[in-house]
Amino acid sequence: MYDYKWPYPLEYDKEEIINADVLVLGGGIAGCMAAIAAARAGQKVVLVEKGATKRSGAGGSGCDHWESAATNPCSKVTPEELTQAMLHDNEGFNNGISHYIECREGYDRLLDIEKMGGKIRDTEDEFVGAEFRDDETKLMFAYDYENRFTLRIWGTTFKPAMYKELKRLGVNIVDRVMVTSLLTEGGAQGARCVGATGIHTRTGKFYIFNAKSSIMCMSRPARVWLFSPELPGLCEFRPPQCIGDGHAMGWRAGAEFNMMEKSVPAEFSASGRSYPPYGAGNNHNTWYAASIIDSRGKEIPYADRDGNILEDVKDRFRPAKGQKFFMKGGGIDFPKYEIEGPETLPFSKMIEEGYKLPFYADLTKLPEEERKVIWGMMVGEEGKTKVPIYGNYTKAGFDPSKHVLQCYGTGWTSASFLPQERQLFGLPGGFFNDWTLSTNIEGLYAAGDALYASDCYGHAAATGYYAGRHAAKYAAVNELKKWDIQQIEEEKNRVYAPLKNDPDMSIGWKELNMAIAKTMQNYCGEVKYDDLLKVGLSRLKEYEEKIVPQTFAYNPHELTRLLEVFDILTVSQIIIEASLARKISMKPLYFKRGDSIEDESSKDKLIVIRQSNGKAVTREVAVDYFGDLKENYEKYNQDYIRGDR
Repeated sequence: MYDYKWPYPLEYDKEEIINADVLVLGGGIAGCMAAIAAARAGQKVVLVEKGATKRSGAGGSGCDHWESAATNPCSKVTPEELTQAMLHDNEGFNNGISHYIECREGYDRLLDIEKMGGKIRDTEDEFVGAEFRDDETKLMFAYDYENRFTLRIWGTTFKPAMYKELKRLGVNIVDRVMVTSLLTEGGAQGARCVGATGIHTRTGKFYIFNAKSSIMCMSRPARVWLFSPELPGLCEFRPPQCIGDGHAMGWRAGAEFNMMEKSVPAEFSASGRSYPPYGAGNNHNTWYAASIIDSRGKEIPYADRDGNILEDVKDRFRPAKGQKFFMKGGGIDFPKYEIEGPETLPFSKMIEEGYKLPFYADLTKLPEEERKVIWGMMVGEEGKTKVPIYGNYTKAGFDPSKHVLQCYGTGWTSASFLPQERQLFGLPGGFFNDWTLSTNIEGLYAAGDALYASDCYGHAAATGYYAGRHAAKYAAVNELKKWDIQQIEEEKNRVYAPLKNDPDMSIGWKELNMAIAKTMQNYCGEVKYDDLLKVGLSRLKEYEEKIVPQTFAYNPHELTRLLEVFDILTVSQIIIEASLARKISMKPLYFKRGDSIEDESSKDKLIVIRQSNGKAVTREVAVDYFGDLKENYEKYNQDYIRGDR
């Protein structure tokens, strides 16, 4: 008998209409920066966030390093060099536009955040004299200490600082509202975006947002292949509410997507298989460049890209002889020779040579400043590490000067996964964009994790601010268009339908999410086959037609979770449709075909996909469609270059 009393007023039958010049969908890093930019441009801005903006989103709880800040005063690498390296490393399957924006404007955003109250320098002189610190600017760097384009930062201070700036600028922040659909002119798929709808996650109230321009700033999809109904409070790498709502509503509205066929072998998951991110020993990303030892205490050597053993810890942070710079961090899983950085010798090779499992991350013998910056700053400032990892481990007695931490899996993973267990990690698919970060839908812009080949905190902040500028320009010269009444009514019927079902005769959100994950593992796993993909797509459509109408929710919270799973179902269909369209194996997309065709004419083409009248429509676009980076950036951003920010 379900007799729990819901603690909030139920307002399922109420509507609230909110008008804006610029509507920002998602209050994470990209969303906050987009709203700040649009508000600074003099526009009336509304920001809608499913959680609480002050700490919500993938980066809401922190970040320890800011990648690709090529214009900082200590950098020896240009934005052009960095972006070209990213493109080359992924054989062109990367977002040249968004990453050039990241490289060119990322440091500007750091300075913005510093003015808002975020901490980006070692102002307490805690690390004076360290190899990774510039004592003049007090900036601190990670990875390549020679070229200094990745900064260590105190990211736990950033989101509250952004929130304070939003309030100062008068942005209308609408918290705890899940956006459920995009509104289009006349209700037509692919027509101009005129706003969005949403429901309050605690009261169930229905919201109608009407705007001249909108910016999609929601997170990438998750829980597609990996889900545990026993551990629903945990997710993959990003927070559990970040599951790709924006992708699903964009698909329904007719937006174009790219690289949706890409998925990578699972690295992080709370589906009963892995430890929390950064909670197990490793030597990557936040833990770079920790020493790794075997069970007898024998250290696994580091080597440069040419196989030369590095005896001195300092050499782990230097380019190899004849190398301009190296790259580490997000999206750099299997670097090309040109940018390959120092790394431990392969674990598999070490086992063959007699090293004994298990392996451990060992900070005890590192120079004190390196040990201190990894455990305490990096592990502590990164998202979700401050309390569950740094706080709890320290409280339990972990001392990095005395203790080692076991590695599970290889690299920076926290477990060993099955081949069919996949994730949208690294540089996944997303909205296809032009040089203004506009989508194919007029009036709809995209930033951060919503974009294809998205990656990391600096990318989200830079693209968010950039999209905010351009969306503000659009809003300044366009009129507010009214929404379509029929589209509103259809959306209300869709989102509230589960409340009307009999719980004794229906299923809940966990069961449906688990079924989707199993289907994706079975039919869209490591190796793709047309016949399997088609069966999987048929199964997902069967869920949509027969199971979704039989789902139920007791309250607004459960309704929110269920609507998320509906979106996961939609995203899964996009992935399979894109996989069917990609007929050959593509290593940079981690896309393996068991039935590849011989025609490789699409090997340097992006497959851009959208929905039209219930059918998937695809087209091919050259991977370098964006043209000359510097020339096109400057063509569209003369006002910013002049200082009109």
